[in-house]
Amino acid sequence: MSESLARTTDSPPRGPVRPGRPRREFAGEVEERILDAAAKVFLDRGFEGATIDEVAEEARAGKPTIYARFPGKEALFTAVVARKVHENTSPVSVAATGSTTEERLKALAEVILERALGSDTLGLMRVTVAEARRFPDLASSVQRMARERGRESIAQLLGEFAKSDEMGALPAFAPDRLPATAHGFADLILLPMIMRGLFGEDLAALRAEIGPHVSQSVAFFLAACRYEGDPIGPDPSHAPS
Repeated sequence: MSESLARTTDSPPRGPVRPGRPRREFAGEVEERILDAAAKVFLDRGFEGATIDEVAEEARAGKPTIYARFPGKEALFTAVVARKVHENTSPVSVAATGSTTEERLKALAEVILERALGSDTLGLMRVTVAEARRFPDLASSVQRMARERGRESIAQLLGEFAKSDEMGALPAFAPDRLPATAHGFADLILLPMIMRGLFGEDLAALRAEIGPHVSQSVAFFLAACRYEGDPIGPDPSHAPS
């Protein structure tokens, strides 16, 4: 009997291989692959038309692997949107850009718009809007998550920017006012361009307008912040229901 055969014969019998989570070092990779696949399927099929079977095939993963991480299609779609929101609101690349508050605000606004006018971002927005009537809870939770996370990120950066010059002394930049100020800034920068993108205007043409739009909007925003009368308005999250 050869040495290799002896080792095989002496080895204890192995039980059946059981499916389950991959080793910890691969778990993140598997989840990212699932989310990549889900994003593609949702963008191609919409929420209602997408199936977990298609996601599993696209991700090269078993359905049990998907369900172990996401209990259903709604949770999977929410996770896809959450990842995109996190990517779009990451402040790292703009935190140190510019020497004045105005320059930093312009840099921030340009990055926000470049990310928001990405085809995947607009596509996921369209999917959410399209399903709002049939799945109102899904649409409202996705919209609330996107707005809250975006506003938190912007408020953090506005607070950091304001520490560098006289803007920090303005009431609009006080810690208790920052959420409302961030909300106003985001709406002023994003809404006009996002609405045009959602209605199908050419994205390349829209991106070419980012510079002029940002200059005009930031100038208006700073003038409003300097106005003595709290022009930004109350924090909408504190409005009575």
